Amino acid sequence: MLNLVKLCVGISAIEELQAHIDFRVEQKRAKGQSTEQIHTTRMVPKRIESLLDGGSLYWVIKGNIQVRQILCDIRPFRDGEGIRRCDIVMEPRLIPTIWQPRRAFQGWRYLTGEDAPGDIGSDGDDVMNLPANLRQELANLGLL
Repeated sequence: MLNLVKLCVGISAIEELQAHIDFRVEQKRAKGQSTEQIHTTRMVPKRIESLLDGGSLYWVIKGNIQVRQILCDIRPFRDGEGIRRCDIVMEPRLIPTIWQPRRAFQGWRYLTGEDAPGDIGSDGDDVMNLPANLRQELANLGLL
């Protein structure tokens, strides 16, 4: 299985990302548009089939992979100026993961299934009940 990892610029916590997704979906619904959650990128992945075979987009928030979204589709296209772009379509549901530190990078990177952090399951639900700033502090101390 192959995944993507991408920086979640301008977002400081999982809850903020979820609120942003919910807001965008509601905006689209109000305009009568499709409520798919789409992230548009400039680069088109070359390994689309592998990504759509159960892959996810892992979001780096504040220096750590913290959450993922299941990939539904990848749609290459050319914009109005003829520039190649790509719509990455994801489930709007966020799946919290075990935090994994990541340095800043541009664009997206591939992430193999073996290198991807695991999901936070029922045994880790207490972690998600902590305030976002406390989770970040624990991660900075290497405790998450």
